[in-house]
Amino acid sequence: MKSLLLLPLLSLTALSAIVEKPVEYQQGDTTLEGYHAYDDSISAARPAILIVHQWTGLTDYAKSRSKQLAELGYNVFALDIYGKGIRPQPPEAGTEAGKYKGDRELFRARLMAGLEVLKNDPNTNPDKIAAIGYCFGGTGVLELARSGADIAGVVSFHGGLGAAEGMTADKDTLKARILVCHGADDPYVPAAEVAAFEKEMREANADWQLIAYGNAVHAFTQKMAGDDNSKGAAYHEKADQRSWQAMKQFFAEIFK
Repeated sequence: MKSLLLLPLLSLTALSAIVEKPVEYQQGDTTLEGYHAYDDSISAARPAILIVHQWTGLTDYAKSRSKQLAELGYNVFALDIYGKGIRPQPPEAGTEAGKYKGDRELFRARLMAGLEVLKNDPNTNPDKIAAIGYCFGGTGVLELARSGADIAGVVSFHGGLGAAEGMTADKDTLKARILVCHGADDPYVPAAEVAAFEKEMREANADWQLIAYGNAVHAFTQKMAGDDNSKGAAYHEKADQRSWQAMKQFFAEIFK
């Protein structure tokens, strides 16, 4: 009898799955290729998460995070800033990322193009959208917030915090709530940059949080960064786990 009772549950589990697929889209004359992940057992529109990749472009790392978020019930789109097939490795990655850090208007255009794909997807509840980003992508989600994008919130994981001159957050246009998960010992984001970001947030009257994780440096969520803090970028298991939990709590608040 017990085995018979389990049959409906087993059948439901077999029918539901995380769908993962590439999605081509355009920004101007540039063809981009993002990555869509969602749970096909959920029929209704749901809260949605935009992911902005690190400096090497849309790789397996961002795709794995997409699947994790889809398993939590979100509709997820990992966008592509660079263009289809452009997935540089260091040192070329630094040059490619620098193009967008040096041209924030282009950066914002690529961010908004990805956001539009997610907004227009039928699985998305357009009133419940957030964005997360890692390293270069952490800078990206803050740029999205500064642009006045109509989204509920952004989460930056070990991202750069600096704004371009004349493009800081404005209290009249800033809509997104902001969570920054920062490595307290990150040499690539010095104390002066953190202080300038905090000043910017206060002047914009933003709803913001900054959590600094002790003994963590740059790239603390990424196992491929190794474990040597002296290199400036390294994985930190506790900071990775704690920042993920902080993100989930943030989403529970902004999507309630």
